[in-house]
Amino acid sequence: MASWEGGAPAIGIDLGTTYSCVAVWKNNRIEIITNDQGNRTTPSCVAFTDSQRLVGDGAKNQIARNPANTVFNAKRLIGRRFSDVMVQEDIKLMPFRVIEGPSGMPKVVVTHKGHEQQFSTEEISSMVLAKMKEIAEAYIGGTVKNAVVTVPAYFNDCQRQATKDAATIAGLNVVRMINEPTAAAIAYGVDNRFGGKKNVLIFDLAGGTFDVSLLTIDGVGKLEVKAVAGDTHLGGEDFDNRMVNYCIEDF
Repeated sequence: MASWEGGAPAIGIDLGTTYSCVAVWKNNRIEIITNDQGNRTTPSCVAFTDSQRLVGDGAKNQIARNPANTVFNAKRLIGRRFSDVMVQEDIKLMPFRVIEGPSGMPKVVVTHKGHEQQFSTEEISSMVLAKMKEIAEAYIGGTVKNAVVTVPAYFNDCQRQATKDAATIAGLNVVRMINEPTAAAIAYGVDNRFGGKKNVLIFDLAGGTFDVSLLTIDGVGKLEVKAVAGDTHLGGEDFDNRMVNYCIEDF
């Protein structure tokens, strides 16, 4: 999260399946920026109503009364084809409509201000990224153009490009994309100084993904990734679904 383009700060965004957060390097340390609700994380959720579009906490708070027009878990669909087996399994659990777009990619169908509208998963994710950009700009007191965005270690090229496209739609220039467990290791290296090399095993268990990275960190925080493994469908959402299915079968 260095400075780019004449000193303008580059923010760091963790675009999560269930929650997202944004940070900036300030006062020689990483500052996690709180949103307008005072929270360090913001729901990766977008809602469409008869009068407005809501992103974050406002969207999540009204999901019970407006499930068909409240979009979440877009990260599970981004960069995947509608015919993908995992996409077909995921949309069975989503209360909003997901259809196949002209290019074979998923599109979300909602009713907004009385009209039916279709959005790509990149567009939905861009709304979350724009919200994180807005949170950062309110804290910094200026315009933000550049960002470092994290992605799951096991995201393929299509998913990474789709995430980058979402950032572009949000008005952000992605200066770098970093694997989520590597980002965690960088933060660990910044906050901890020690003599000699250390092998560090990073477990990143999130709302929708699980990544593991084995890295070597030297005494000055330099990283070398030795190995990565992960599953883009092993997270809190999957645990919840398994528990629900277990209870259905048991009761």
